[in-house]
Amino acid sequence: MSEVFVRQAQMGLVGLPPAASLDFDSKQIDWQECGAQGFRIKPLLEDTRAGLRTWLMQVDAGAFSPLHAHDEVEQIYVLEGSFYDQDKTYHPGEFIVRAPGAMHSAGSVDGAVVLLFYSPASSHS
Repeated sequence: MSEVFVRQAQMGLVGLPPAASLDFDSKQIDWQECGAQGFRIKPLLEDTRAGLRTWLMQVDAGAFSPLHAHDEVEQIYVLEGSFYDQDKTYHPGEFIVRAPGAMHSAGSVDGAVVLLFYSPASSHS
């Protein structure tokens, strides 16, 4: 494993490995501010060439983000607590997938941890 991948893994910024597998303990990564009050992330995979991002996101109790959209496909898996959008409240084990450009809000009444996956929109119609 190259020193670059080791350093990225320690920071939680891991690109796709050139071969085989790469692993690290996400508990060793600090939560980072992401620009939305009450929302923090741990980037687990960031590969700009492939257009992939995988993040853990911690949502504080009472945090809310108004309607917004992403250019990518967004997939959300609720790990802990409860997470809501304009449609409903989601609990551990529930999964949400959003098409690119889908408007949505986000928040939590009691706090949550979710796993987020972002990937490019399909080039197929």
